[in-house]
Amino acid sequence: MFHSFFPQPRLFFPFFIAYSALTIGLWYGGGHEFGAYLGLPPQEGADQVVGITYFWTNDFLWFYLYYLVCAGFFAAFWYWYTDHPWLRWSIGGSAFILFSTYFSVQVSVAINTWRRPFFDLVQAALSPDTTVEPIELYRLLLDFALIAFMWIAVYVLTRFVVSHYIFRWRTAMNDYYMSHWPRLRHIEGASQRVQEDTMRFAQTVEGLGVNMVDSVMTLIAFLPILYTLSANVTELPIIGVIPAPLMQAAIFWSIFGTVLLAVVGIKLPGLEFKNQRVEAAYRKELVYGEDDATRARPPTVSELFGHVRYNYFRLYLHYMYFNLARAFYLQADNIFAYLILVPTIAAGKITFGLLQQILTAFNQVSNSFQYLVNSWSTIVELLSIYKRLKAFEATLADAPLPDLDREYLESGGKTVR
Repeated sequence: MFHSFFPQPRLFFPFFIAYSALTIGLWYGGGHEFGAYLGLPPQEGADQVVGITYFWTNDFLWFYLYYLVCAGFFAAFWYWYTDHPWLRWSIGGSAFILFSTYFSVQVSVAINTWRRPFFDLVQAALSPDTTVEPIELYRLLLDFALIAFMWIAVYVLTRFVVSHYIFRWRTAMNDYYMSHWPRLRHIEGASQRVQEDTMRFAQTVEGLGVNMVDSVMTLIAFLPILYTLSANVTELPIIGVIPAPLMQAAIFWSIFGTVLLAVVGIKLPGLEFKNQRVEAAYRKELVYGEDDATRARPPTVSELFGHVRYNYFRLYLHYMYFNLARAFYLQADNIFAYLILVPTIAAGKITFGLLQQILTAFNQVSNSFQYLVNSWSTIVELLSIYKRLKAFEATLADAPLPDLDREYLESGGKTVR
C-alpha cells in the first residue's frame, strides 16, 4: 500500500516527521526573522493587514522561499539516497499539497482579519446617526472578492494536481500487486482488491491526509488568534472566570465529541470489513455462474445473499445509534460558541465585528480538534479497505493472514459471518 508509492516507508515517514519538526522549530525559533538578511525584514502589524496584500507582505515572501528551500533539500536527499520510480509524485506532489493546504488556511486567516472591520462598519452604518459612506463598504467587499477569487484559482489548481496524485498512487499499487499476481490470485476477492480497493484506498488516504494536515495547520494559525481574542471574554457560563476561556472551551468541547463518537462507533470498522467480504463472495459466485451452469445455483445464491442481508442489517443497527449520537453532537456544536458567549454579549463588551471574528476563530479551532468526529465515517471505510489489502501484504511477506482471511480458508471457501 505504501511501499509501492513511497521510498522505504518505515524510514521515510519517521524521517519526514522529524524533518518537519526540525524545520518548523527553526522557523518559530527565530528563522522567521532571518528574512531580514535577505532584504525581507518582518513587517510590524503584518498579521492585521486587510485584503489581498496580506499574502505578499515580507513575512509571507520569506516563508515562501523558506518552504521552497526546505522542500528542495528533503527531495534532494531522497533522490540521492534511493532510486524509486514514484519519487517525483510521492515527494513533489506531497510538497505541493502541503503548501496549498497551508495557503488555504491562510486564506481563512485573512478572511477572519477582514471580518472585524467590515462588520464593525456594518454596525456603525446601521446606527441612527451613521456617518459611514457606501464607498467604505464597497472597498471592503472588493477586498473580500479579491481574496476569494485568488482562493478559487488555487483551489482549482490543487484539485487538478490532487486528482493526478491519487491516480498515480493507485497506479503504483496496481503495478506492484500485479507484479506479484501469481502469489496473490488465490486470495479471496483478489481481483476486487486490486481493481477497487486500491482505488478507494488512494482516494480515502488522500482525503484524510489533506484534512489532517489542514486541521494541524489551522490549529497552528488560529490557536494564537483565539488565545488573543480570549482577552475580550471575561467569564464562561457556570464555570466563571478562567484563563484563555475561549481556547479551553474549544479544546474541551472537541475532545468530548471525539471520545463520544469513537466509543459509539468502535464496532463499525469490523462490520464494514465483513460486509465487503460477503459482497465479494456473492459477486464471485455470480461471476462463476456466468460460465459454469453448475455454479450460482439457487440454494448457494440464497445462502450467500442471506449473509449479505444479515451483515447489512447489523450495519444499519449500529449506524443508527452512531448517527444519532453524531447528529446530537453536531447540532449542539452549532450553538455551543454562542452559549459560552452569552454573558459577554449581554454585557455589551464586544462589537458585532469582534463577535464575528471570535465565532470564526472558535469554529476553526473547534473543527480542527474535531478531525476524528468529522472524519469518523471515512476512517471506518479506510480501516475496512486496509484490512482487505493487508492480506496481500501478509502473503507477500510470508506472514500469517488476518483472522478473517484465515477463517475463510479454514472454512473451505465459505463466507464466515
